[in-house]
Amino acid sequence: MKKILFVASESVPFIKTGGLADVVGSLPKYLNKDEFDVRVMLPKYLCMKEEYKGQLNYISHFYMDLGWRSQYVGILEMEYDGIKFYFIDNEYYFSGFKPYGNIYEDIEKFAFFSKAALSALPTIGFCPDIIHCHDWQTGLIPVFLKAGFQENAFYQGIKTIMTIHNLKFQGIWDMKTIKNITGLPDYYFTSDKLEAYGDANYLKGGLVYADAITTVSPTYAEEIKTPFYGENLNGLMCARAHDLRGIVNGIDYEEYNPETDPMIVKNYNAKNFRKEKVKNKVALQKELGLPQNEKTFMIGIVSRLTDQKGFDLINYMMEEMCQQDWQIVVLGTGEERYENMFRHFAWKYPDKVSANIFYSEAMSHKVYASCDAFLMPSLFEPCGLSQLMSLRYGTLPIVRETGGLKDTVIPYNEYESTGTGFSFANYNAHEMYQTIRYAHSVYVSKRREWNKMVDRAMAADFSWKASADKYAEMYNWL
Repeated sequence: MKKILFVASESVPFIKTGGLADVVGSLPKYLNKDEFDVRVMLPKYLCMKEEYKGQLNYISHFYMDLGWRSQYVGILEMEYDGIKFYFIDNEYYFSGFKPYGNIYEDIEKFAFFSKAALSALPTIGFCPDIIHCHDWQTGLIPVFLKAGFQENAFYQGIKTIMTIHNLKFQGIWDMKTIKNITGLPDYYFTSDKLEAYGDANYLKGGLVYADAITTVSPTYAEEIKTPFYGENLNGLMCARAHDLRGIVNGIDYEEYNPETDPMIVKNYNAKNFRKEKVKNKVALQKELGLPQNEKTFMIGIVSRLTDQKGFDLINYMMEEMCQQDWQIVVLGTGEERYENMFRHFAWKYPDKVSANIFYSEAMSHKVYASCDAFLMPSLFEPCGLSQLMSLRYGTLPIVRETGGLKDTVIPYNEYESTGTGFSFANYNAHEMYQTIRYAHSVYVSKRREWNKMVDRAMAADFSWKASADKYAEMYNWL
């Protein structure tokens, strides 16, 4: 049996700020238990959900050198959904109201976490064949493994995988501070290792030393080799192209299931959605104070309101969109200018726009179940989970062809009657607008075609099962 250790900075159900937590919490459950012993290691944050804190069992503690400091490392564990989770405890680093804070604090926090994760392995008696590291917060693990742990027989032969969930975040800080924090020798701070443009870069270190690299969709794996998407690491991605693969994320098909979802007003499935799905729309219109009309074309947006997600395109066309007979329902928080833009249009066109500038899991399920279309015009999108959820609920995605959106949404072809959504290629506001208008025209005048597309969308399989098989194949290859 192969032993795999996931190390990450967040995981559902304990702590979540984004898609990374969904992957780390879901993927281990779907790997074959007879073939793999998968465990997960996380920081024990003070801001973690209370209901789980009380269930943690203390294993042991020790002191560890980090640079010139000596730091306490506590180890706790619990089992959840049949998976063993370990938690690294240190109140100095992991107190605070959020898992991430100022980058200069996070730099030291995750250097500590990376070294503590490796140091804890003999204590918990688990020697993994593969350590699967996620994002920059664990980028130092492959480096530390080479830089000091290899001399110890326990660590020999451990392989590492580095998964990039979003290349934009790399863990960059000045070299002198990072040398001081990590205690790594100068040898590691050259341009072919941790150094990048005069600073030190955690993610780069992980990408240089990992035995294999993955990212969260095949298209994004190609895109990050180019200057536009490569975030200054495209040269390195090209150099390691033969070790790089893209595997699309899945979603939990038990949690996101319109047939059993307790958060939506009316459950439905692929057979009865023509009659039942629309009852969710009318209920949501009522709840949000929009005119109740089951024929109105309703567009949903559930997102962080940031540039990356294409909100400058929406901002540019919003006045035009409000001239149409559409309703737009927004859920999420983010950059102030986009929050205020949606508030403004909800005030100006109360019958057409509902701006919900907060985040609620229950409301997100209602949006996925109620809307006709789901808008996601991202500038770049490593994988994206929202379009997978909207497909699952038979809400047709309108996306820009980038990263995971290109890999998961098949554009409608009216001549062959194929597709599961609508897409546009260029990052252009008018192109986006015309694509929404086209989707609307199909919705209004080719209703049978629209419903056949919903059939295909709901039949598409983006459960973790398919992705887990690809990860299993990679573990075996390593």
